[in-house]
Amino acid sequence: MNTEADKQTVLIVDDEPGNVQAVANLLKDECRIQVANNGEKAISIASGTKKPDLILLDVLMPGIDGYEVCKQLKEKSETSTIPIIFVTARDTVSDEEKGFLLGALDYISKPFHPALVRARVRTHLSLKRKTDLLEQISMLDGLTGIPNRRSFDEQIEKESRRTRRGGQSLSVVIMDIDLFKQFNDNYGHGLGDQCLQKVARALENVAERSGDVVARYGGEEFVAVLPATDAEGAAAMAEKFRVSVEALAVPHEYSSVTNVVTLSLGVATVSPGAGNDDDAVTKLLKRADEALYAAKKAGRNRCVVAPAAGGDSNT
Repeated sequence: MNTEADKQTVLIVDDEPGNVQAVANLLKDECRIQVANNGEKAISIASGTKKPDLILLDVLMPGIDGYEVCKQLKEKSETSTIPIIFVTARDTVSDEEKGFLLGALDYISKPFHPALVRARVRTHLSLKRKTDLLEQISMLDGLTGIPNRRSFDEQIEKESRRTRRGGQSLSVVIMDIDLFKQFNDNYGHGLGDQCLQKVARALENVAERSGDVVARYGGEEFVAVLPATDAEGAAAMAEKFRVSVEALAVPHEYSSVTNVVTLSLGVATVSPGAGNDDDAVTKLLKRADEALYAAKKAGRNRCVVAPAAGGDSNT
């Protein structure tokens, strides 16, 4: 039997309490159960913070029927990957074809056989677990284990949309290991990889808030997304990043900055409600990158904060 922490969540959608109870009793020892007695509630639960891993969906319901529920869920990016099984007395070929075309994965006919329900639910939950694991792996950098560029791109776009809707300030910090080519050339790529791993762990330890994300940007570059952080707060965080890496005291005798590995950092901030420009993220990153260049030009091992965006209300 699965422990509570291991259990996946199944949303049972049916307007007949008896059907809900029967299916819930079959699955309650193996799964966490959510229940909706109409289509509107099903969409609300599936779109919430505690999304189900699988939906068992009745077709014939008052109001929004199961087909429409499936259609709406598959059209929304945040719910499109939730697998759906129709549980229905409508089991003609045309009914099944319609469901599959809308994105359902399977059909269970009423009256259902308990063993069949359990088997199909187990199969689809197992596939969902594997799919989720692959998705998680695809969002992590293989060397350092922290989020990768793809993960960062998704996070910064999400936070930018929130900021443009009038939330709080959003800041980004781009970080570059100083003279890392010289480190690799003289110490070898094995120690270079170890250095990248140590730097990644140090930066991740600084980003303690749940919304803060540190990612590997590429090569020896790292980046941090800092939601709800103004320019002053971002500058303070950037300095913590810098100090944490210098405190590692990783020897770098071939650096013209100092004798240990150090970081140069560029910081940029966008204010809440700053326009609806689709290029807002690109402009924000460009300002942070220009600030990073200024930090390197000024001698490295330092943070530079980009000036306010001036007349450009979108960044």
